[in-house]
Amino acid sequence: MQQINQNQAMGYDRASITFSPDGRLLQVEYAKKTVKQGASALGMVCKDGVVLIADKRITEKLIVPASIEKTFQVDDHIGATATGLVMDGRVLIEKAQVIAQQHKIVFDSPIDLLSLVKEISNIKQAFTQYGGARPFGVSLLFAGVNGRPQLFVTDPTGIFFEYKATGIGEGENEIKQMLSKDYKESININEAIKLGVGILKNVLGKEFDIDRLDVAYITSKDKKFKKCSKEELQKAK
Repeated sequence: MQQINQNQAMGYDRASITFSPDGRLLQVEYAKKTVKQGASALGMVCKDGVVLIADKRITEKLIVPASIEKTFQVDDHIGATATGLVMDGRVLIEKAQVIAQQHKIVFDSPIDLLSLVKEISNIKQAFTQYGGARPFGVSLLFAGVNGRPQLFVTDPTGIFFEYKATGIGEGENEIKQMLSKDYKESININEAIKLGVGILKNVLGKEFDIDRLDVAYITSKDKKFKKCSKEELQKAK
C-alpha cells in the first residue's frame, strides 16, 4: 500500500496536466522555482519612457560579454527580457517578434503591448495543460510605449500583470523592496537607469560588474527601442 501511495505521488510530480490531491500543479510550481534561480532583471516605467535592466550573469572569464544578449527588441516600440530558462525565453520572444510583424503587415499599424502580452501568456498557459509537454520555465518582462509607457510581467503559469516597476529572478524580493522605497512615478529614464544599476549593484554585491548589465530603454517621444552603451552605463554607476 505504501508503494502504491509513493507511485501516485510521483505521478502528480511528473505530469504537468495532473492535479495533486491538494489542488496543485507541481510541474508549474517547479517552473516558477526555476525562474527564482534565474539572473536578476528589473523594469521601470518613467515619465518619459520605460527602462529594462538585466544581469547577463557571466560565469566564465573567457566568455565575450558582448555575445550575451538579455534585452531583446520585439518591435520598434517594444522590448523584453527573460529570466529562468533563457532558451525558453528566446523561443517566446521570437514568437512575439513574429506576432508583432504579422500585426503590422495585416493591419498596417504597430501592435499594442497588451495584445502581444496576452498572446504570449496564452501560449504559456496552454503548455500547463498539454500532455507530454512541460511548462515554460521562464518569466518575461515586456516594456513598450503605446500612447503611454507600459511594463508587464508574464510568469510560467500564463498569468500577467502590469507594473509601474518590478523585478524578476534571483533577488526578486530584494529588488522589489528597494524599488518600493526609491521608485517614484516622476522618475526620468536617466534617473531610472542610475537607480536600476545601483539596485543590481546592491543585489550582486562582489559579483557586480558593469559588463554584466544589459540595459535598454524606449522613450515616449520617438517610441524606439535603444540599448545603452558601455559609456552610458559607466556614467550611471
